[in-house]
This record gives sequence, structure tokens and C-alpha cells, in this order.
Amino acid sequence: MQTLGISDSAPQSDSRLKNLFWPTIHSASDVDTLGTQGYWICAVVALLALGETTIMGQPILGALMAIYFYLGGVGVRQHNLYSAIVVFIMFLANTVASPGILSVFLTVVLLSNLRATFIASFWAPETVETEIPIRFNETWGDKFADQWPKWLWPKIRLVYYVYSAGFLCVVLLGVVVLALRRVGIALPHLR
Repeated sequence: MQTLGISDSAPQSDSRLKNLFWPTIHSASDVDTLGTQGYWICAVVALLALGETTIMGQPILGALMAIYFYLGGVGVRQHNLYSAIVVFIMFLANTVASPGILSVFLTVVLLSNLRATFIASFWAPETVETEIPIRFNETWGDKFADQWPKWLWPKIRLVYYVYSAGFLCVVLLGVVVLALRRVGIALPHLR
């Protein structure tokens, strides 16, 4: 197979579980796998945020959070470090505001995702022949995780930067106000 040039010359180097919690990069295939993994993690977090806030009776906030996390995942798929940072910070703020076992687990996974994106964004192949694997377009999963982010990210990147920065500031301000109320400090203009 390798003689015919059909198989990947650098197979995936680590197990899925290890890649989830402590990703490493040894080849272009690892870079692509970590981008896809980060995209799916952010998509799942977006769905969970939408579901949780809708159940709590705040569907508009849920939609805003789902857009935030999903578009952040699109940026992570394209190895954008800013996207990985803001997604992690937002989920960390959410975990601080309402802690739970699932939230702590997902925060750890998103921290690992941040690390993987950091490594992937600065990864440089040792040889000229090493290239990122071809993104497939055969199944719906391929179209959703490989083609869609590649098409969408250049169009929404700048809008996402502004949206995510503004939304993150509002949420962090809310977390600070909640923390101050928990310790008993009342803000006079927020009564």
C-alpha cells in the first residue's frame, strides 16, 4: 500500500484517549486530527450550552452561547489560537459560575484542546514533502468537519473576533458581579 502511495506515510501516533487529554504532534496527520477533534469538542459544547440554557428558560442566551462556541470550534479546526483561548476562557467562566462534574470535565478537555491548538498553530514540518492531509468531501461528517470550516472561517473570522471579545467581556463582568454577591459585597448601582 505504501509503495503505491495510497496509505499515509505517518499514521496517527497516539490513542484517541491520550490525544483527548494530552495531545502531541509527530506528523501532519496529527495536526489535522487535533483540529478535527477540537472542532467536534466545541460543537458538542455549543449543543450542551444551548440545551442547558434553554432548559433554564433563557433560549436567547443559549443561542448566543451556541454561536460563540460553535464558531470558536470552526476557528479551532483552522488552528486559530485566539479561538481556542476564548472558548476555554468562556467555558472556565461558566464552570466558575455554575460548577458541576460535567463542567469540570469539559473544562479539562477544552484546556487540552487549547494546548493542542497552540502546538498545531506553531507546528512546522521538518521536510518539504510533509503536508497536511487532504480534507475529504465524501460523507456528511467530512463536509461538516473538513469542508465547512475551511469555507466559513475566512468569511466570519473578523466578525467572530469582535463578537467573542464583546460577549466574553459581558460574561466575565457577570461572573465578577456574581462572585461579589456570593461573598456579600453589594454593588450600590445593581440593587
